[in-house]
Formats: sequence, structure tokens, C-alpha cells
Amino acid sequence: MDKPTAVVIGVGAERGVGAAVCRRFAREGYHIVIAGRTQAKIDQVAQSITQAGGSAEAIVADATQEGQVIRLFDRAMAPGPGRAPADVVVFNAANNRRIDFREVEAQQFEDFWRVACFAGFLAGREAARRLVPLGRGTVLFTGASASLRGKPGYAQFAAAKAGLRMVAQSMAREYGPLGIHVAHVIIDGGIDGDRLRKAAPEAVSARGEDGLLGVEPIAEAYWQIHRQHRSAWSQEIDLRPFKEPF
Repeated sequence: MDKPTAVVIGVGAERGVGAAVCRRFAREGYHIVIAGRTQAKIDQVAQSITQAGGSAEAIVADATQEGQVIRLFDRAMAPGPGRAPADVVVFNAANNRRIDFREVEAQQFEDFWRVACFAGFLAGREAARRLVPLGRGTVLFTGASASLRGKPGYAQFAAAKAGLRMVAQSMAREYGPLGIHVAHVIIDGGIDGDRLRKAAPEAVSARGEDGLLGVEPIAEAYWQIHRQHRSAWSQEIDLRPFKEPF
């Protein structure tokens, strides 16, 4: 039988959410279409999957560019040797950093929106176009604490993430009755990945054991959402370390 296919958009460091999701679905026999902006990083993720006996291909794509997103879905949805068209789409692209609100430039604000919200719209739209005729499929969006609340210095990020949440919610209401499971996963806390470890190693140390979200447990949650029976679908879940206040 042909392998099922999943496309994961916004894959970066090997110790990151996108890469962990790729590995988790690959372990279940999926062919993984790995999409990200940096060839070396996505090649490394693909190599780790194939070395473990899985199936993967890396495609460089800027998720803010409509043409590139369309070409990515053309590739993911085209049946290939031993694999079926994609029926799982994970959108994980985002950028984040603290900026004093008075210092946020108009172009910066737009750039945050394009990566975290506009790109999600493009991915969601192409997923809907391709999955609705199949009458099945799963579309998962990665959210953040900022999806629900704005904090000092993060207006540009919160605006984008809140917008992405509304894209996911609207899609779920429109396409759930057509058999497409759309879910939004709020990552409410720091992630124990390469990005945080490089940017703020002292914060990682201060959190202590289990003080940050592990990328593999996050990926497990994505897999479990995909596996939910349609009589009990989640549209939104939140994940956080047991030590995290909320």
C-alpha cells in the first residue's frame, strides 16, 4: 500500500517543534514533505528520518510567498512512487522577539503578520482546496500564549498569532462538516529547543527539569489530535509545563 503523506510547513532546527512533528508522523509510516526556508536545516531533518528507516523529502519554501506555497502543495498532493497525496498539513511558521511598542517599525509589524498569520492563511487555503474534494484530512496550526493575550513588547507577535487563531477557527467551522479536521494548538510556555537554548541559555537553566515544553511531547499531542475520532474532535488545545502559571 502507498504511504500516507504529511506536509509540515515551517521546519527549522532539528531540535524544534516542526522537526519533532516530522519525526513523529514518520514513525507512523508517513512520507514527510518537509518545508522550510533554510536548505541545510530541512536536509538535516530529512536525513535523520531516512536514517531511521523513514521516508522524507525536503523542499525549500517561503510560506509568505503565494506562488511557493502553491507549488509546495502541488508537490505534496501529487501521488508519487509508493506514496499517496498528502492528507495531513501542519503549519508551524512563526517569528518572535520582544520589541518596545514605540520602536516597532511598520515594516516589522507587517513582517510578523506575514510570517505568522498571512502564511497560515495561504497554507490553510491551499489545504482546503486540495482536501475538501477528498472529504477528509487534518490541518493543524501552531499557536502560542500570544494567540490569547498580548504582553508588553509583543504587540506585533500577538496581533499575528491572534489572527492565525481566527483563521483556524473559521476554517474549522467551515470545513469540519465536510470532513476536514482543523485544530489550533496553543503552546503556552517556553520550548526546550535549539532556538531558546541559543538565545537564552540562562532562562533554560532557571526553569529546571520539566520547566519547559519538550518538543517530542508537543509532537505527540499533534499526532493524537490527528488520530481523534470524528465524533470527538478538538478544535483547540493548550499545552504547557506543569510548572507554568496561567
